[in-house]
Amino acid sequence: MPTTPPTPSIRVLLADDEEMIRHGVRMILQHADDIEVVGEAVNGAEAVALAAELHPDVALVDIRMPVQDGLASVAPLRALDPAPQVVMLTTFGDEENVTRALRSGAGGFLLKDEGPEELIRAVRAAASGDAVLSPGVTGTVIKHMLQGAPHDGAEDESAVLRRRLAALTDREREVLALLGEGLPNLLIADRLGIGTGTVKTHVGVILDKTGTDSRVQAALLAHQAGLAS
Repeated sequence: MPTTPPTPSIRVLLADDEEMIRHGVRMILQHADDIEVVGEAVNGAEAVALAAELHPDVALVDIRMPVQDGLASVAPLRALDPAPQVVMLTTFGDEENVTRALRSGAGGFLLKDEGPEELIRAVRAAASGDAVLSPGVTGTVIKHMLQGAPHDGAEDESAVLRRRLAALTDREREVLALLGEGLPNLLIADRLGIGTGTVKTHVGVILDKTGTDSRVQAALLAHQAGLAS
């Protein structure tokens, strides 16, 4: 009798200098049949080295670590081939550092005190290319990012936005607007009446055309352009 092949595991790398945090996260993720913790690092430099060796799908990276912190690790992690999705682990009130990480190409952030189900859901979302944003501080982070955007002149900024959006089709603009609302692929597909695979393709094209490195940066662009409230 043929057996069903096992579901491919989502390979996760943990980077946190606190052993108790790493142990707790590992214990939670071990309860998910489709997630495998393949390595642990105590600082950002070690995380980059292990990621280059182990090829994780997702890297959960603490913002504050010795030797090399999480902020300095995002760019080298994203420069790897293949590049893991980087999700920053943070504490409430650290929004300024989170926005720096998102601008560097991190795929999102997760509060350290999120529940087990949210942690597992976040890893799965990151692995599928969805943004990971803790609901409790998403609005604050977007506000920080918008306030921190360069303003060399309203006319110049408007012209830059128009150029970045000019190549998008009407459908891609619709998808970008829903990215700005923080919707995952499944809900975007449901809202527009299209398949999730089609949404994923649209998102990839949007990132390429607009020169953004992540769904979060695309969401910020949607807000800057007035496509999302």
